[in-house]
Amino acid sequence: MADHSDREPPNTMPKRRNLLASSAVVGGATLLSRVLGMVRDTVFAILFGAGGAMDAFLVAFKVPNFLRRLFAEGAFNQAFIPVLSSVRDDEGDAGVKRLIAATQLTLGSVVGVVTLVAMLASPLVAWVFAPGFHSEGEKLAQTADFLRLTFPYLWFISLTALAQSVLNTYGRFAAPAVTPVILNLCLIGAAFLLTPHFAVPMTGLALGVTLAGLLQWLWLWPSLLKLGLWQPLNWRARHAGVKRIMVLMIPALFGVSVSQINLLLDTVLASLLQDGSVGWLYYSDRLAELPLGVIGIAIATVLLPRLSEKANQDDPAQFRQTLAWALRVVLIIGLPAMAALVILATPLLTTLFQYKAFTPFDVSQSAKSLMAYALGLPAFMLIKILAPAFFSRQNTKTPVKIGVWAMALNMVLNLLLIIPLAHMGLALATSLSAWFNALWLALTLHRQDDFPQMALWRTGVLKAMVATLLMALALLGVMSLEGFAFPAEVWGRVWRLLVLVGTGLGVYSVALLVMGVRPRDLLH
Repeated sequence: MADHSDREPPNTMPKRRNLLASSAVVGGATLLSRVLGMVRDTVFAILFGAGGAMDAFLVAFKVPNFLRRLFAEGAFNQAFIPVLSSVRDDEGDAGVKRLIAATQLTLGSVVGVVTLVAMLASPLVAWVFAPGFHSEGEKLAQTADFLRLTFPYLWFISLTALAQSVLNTYGRFAAPAVTPVILNLCLIGAAFLLTPHFAVPMTGLALGVTLAGLLQWLWLWPSLLKLGLWQPLNWRARHAGVKRIMVLMIPALFGVSVSQINLLLDTVLASLLQDGSVGWLYYSDRLAELPLGVIGIAIATVLLPRLSEKANQDDPAQFRQTLAWALRVVLIIGLPAMAALVILATPLLTTLFQYKAFTPFDVSQSAKSLMAYALGLPAFMLIKILAPAFFSRQNTKTPVKIGVWAMALNMVLNLLLIIPLAHMGLALATSLSAWFNALWLALTLHRQDDFPQMALWRTGVLKAMVATLLMALALLGVMSLEGFAFPAEVWGRVWRLLVLVGTGLGVYSVALLVMGVRPRDLLH
């Protein structure tokens, strides 16, 4: 029998909190981050517009950011938390200390090598990820220069992800959830304070990215030290769990992060299209990511530790009930979010971005890809909660097989849709492949008897669909009113958008209440 004498004393163990409350903590912090992200992107649009050096910076920002989601939020997080939960149950906190120290050493070394190689080979990285810039020597060179400045962010943020996973496993969700706020504050500050000092202003933005990575890592140090399980410097740490994490992580690199791979492929192909296409996809993706981050990622963050716990306890009934709760919540929120983004694409982009360098043409082009991304929003959310159902059982092979097929479908759809629909076709292909991915994950869970019975979630989702339809009709009705066109002045746009958002929220909420859905129904 395992010796649990080194466990954390009972009075220091985290208090059990219902999943909705924990999700609210993460979602609230994420909402703040996303709002600041909108402020950041508005600043970018006003000061720098789309196209030219801004496209070069966005590619240089997206490549390490994509690898962050693969190494950090994607594969590493999904492989590490189940192993950490298992070690915690079997070996107590003494084993957890060794696992954390050994994982930090291995992760830091591997990602450090990747970062160094990418910085040294930045012209090659730029050539691979921005093939459309090949005929524009200056733009390609700028992308390489920016990559050298942004890639150290990957090292810092990977170690930050390790810290976040440890804190989330022990029920400390607040500090990890705040870290994205630091990134947005740094980039907003860099836009105003650093860019004026460089001949190419986006150089200041690239420096701001790496500074943000460092500050995010340092932000979590106090919480880690207070937890008492982290050793900042332990070069001799070893634990067998590291090998298990690596085995799980390799297929997971594709599994949960397939949507990110697809988005990166969109950027690569968009570089072949009309100047500004990269920026149009970027701004529309940012708006689509707002509800995904606040709801989908927030629930996934608290869901994986709980599912891992139920899997370790061999409690299939509670496992399915927990998953059913996640299904209800993401669809009750994801369905109206999808409809709202499709209907309000132009008003949102006009109000947030159409100033100075960001033109009405940029708005119209970005609105096309935003509507296409929005159609896949519920699927993106479902992937975030269905993939952890596999990872919690330390099964990363099944999601990766499904993910590879989804990625292949995305590429085929890209080639079919890019010619008639240009950048909108790329966004639509991503959404369609996400639905394919989500449905296949659900069917596989059903075959394994891990998918919750329809009785646990069907009624709530059907009511959400009816309420979403009523909300959509109300929004279209308000927008059709005479004199509701969006003016040039800022406050006229803002109050009109607030009326639309208020109308949508009000109609949807009242419709749910009339049909008998209550806030307590979302608790678990």
